Parts: sequence; structure tokens; C-alpha cells
Amino acid sequence: RLHQSARVARRISAGDLDARVRDPRTARPIRAQDEVAVVAGALDTMASTLQRKLQTEQRFTADVAHELRTPLTGLSAAAELLPPGRPAELVRDRVRAMRALTEDLLEISRLDARTEQVDLAVHELAPLAERVVRASGTDTEVRVTGAARVETDRRRLERVIGNLVANAHRHGRPPVVLSVDGAVVSVTDRGPGFPAYLLDGGPQRFRTDGAGKGHGLGLTIALGQAEVIGARLDFGNPPDGGALARLTLPEYVHLDDGECDRNPGGDGGPEGRDDPDGSTGSTAHGP
Repeated sequence: RLHQSARVARRISAGDLDARVRDPRTARPIRAQDEVAVVAGALDTMASTLQRKLQTEQRFTADVAHELRTPLTGLSAAAELLPPGRPAELVRDRVRAMRALTEDLLEISRLDARTEQVDLAVHELAPLAERVVRASGTDTEVRVTGAARVETDRRRLERVIGNLVANAHRHGRPPVVLSVDGAVVSVTDRGPGFPAYLLDGGPQRFRTDGAGKGHGLGLTIALGQAEVIGARLDFGNPPDGGALARLTLPEYVHLDDGECDRNPGGDGGPEGRDDPDGSTGSTAHGP
């Protein structure tokens, strides 16, 4: 019975808020000497209370984001009618920032609800990463030392890589390098490194150090989307300085049944080539 309570506690710690001990002895008056039943009942009560509080927080986040969408749409339309000038540019810039924040809050609320469905397909990792860097419009170096095919949700993976690159440019210093080695994507910069709280407990929404740029949502979303696609996202500060974010994806292993010549992910043909001229390159720069 104690082992069962311990297993349930570990499931709750891992995010399974529906886990309960449900010791049948707690359904009737507990004898004074049955300490195990007391512990089981207290654990179930704690789990139920925690679940209610977290669900209330998730609903609040989602409701706020949804309610902000309508006035922001009107504000965005009104901003486009302002006469050209510096004040109009400032208003439009702040409206864009608010819309981006609202969309991030909606995405976090969906991740918190754990109802996301993945659209799996097989993709060549190197061309996909290079494409994300080009789309970011940043001066990011891409180094490919080993190619791999991964079975993943392309849109979510692009979101994770894009957020890691954007965070490196926003909070770090150049050069920013994205490396692909097999099924591992690493993003490094030469800035001050990740703060201690992030290394200890992971990203925290609406918490940033230093100049306070951003809302602490980019890495939170990256971590949540990585979990959805079954990838592992680690953060560290290398001994030689800077910051390192490492994304480890489950590598696709095909059976030797003639399927190896087909690419369900459609990343540019059987060779996994992305560009029209058929070259992916070992080093690339964005934009």
C-alpha cells in the first residue's frame, strides 16, 4: 500500500493530475492505527486540490487571451488608419507586440490542457533546421555534422527551433550557431548564459533576468512543444561561456522492407533536399 501511494505521488509529480490512490479503506471510518490509509487519503485530497487550482489557472489564462483578441483586432485596424509618422509607428509596434503576446498565451493554455494532437511524418532534420533559420531573418550560422531523419510534427518542431534561435538573439550575443548532429539540434550563443533559476527548474513564464526583454514565454512554449512531440530539451551554460539549448529528437528507424526510398515527410525528395537546386550545404547563414 505504501508503494502504491509512492507510485501515485510520482505520477502526480510527472504531470498526471488524475492519478489517485483510492485506497478502499478510506471509504469507511479509518481506524486510528491505519496510518497508511490516512496517508493515502491525504495524498488524494492534495491531488484533487492541486488539480482544481491548476485548472482554474489554465482557464483564466485561456479566457484572458480570448477576451483580448477582440479589442486587439479593433485596435490593430484603427492603428492602420493613423497618419504616417513616428507616433503611428510606435502604436503599430505595440499592437503587434500585444497580439504576439496574446497568441503565445493561447498556445500555452492549449499546452497546459494537454489536449494537443500531433501530426507525425518523417522529415530530414538538417534541411528543416536550415529553413527555420532562413525564415527567422537572423544572422545565424548553421553547421551540419551529421544528417538524420526524424518522425515528428513539422510545425511544432519549427516552432521549437524558431523560439530557441529567437531567444539566443534576444538575450545572448553573437555569434549564434545552430548545429545539427544526427537527431540533435543545438543552439549556442556567446552571451551571459542562462540564469540559475532556469537551469534549476526550467523556464518560467513572465520571468526574465537582465534587461527584462521578452515575457519568458518563448522558452516555455519551446519546452511544452518539445514534450508534445516526444523530444527532450535541455539548457546549459558551457564552461567556455555562453548559453546552450540542446533538442534531442527521436530518430526515425525504418524497416528494411523497401520503404527506405520513400520519404513520407516530403522534405524535398528522396535525398531530403530542400532547395530547388538540390543542395542543402553543410554551412549556411540566414537570412
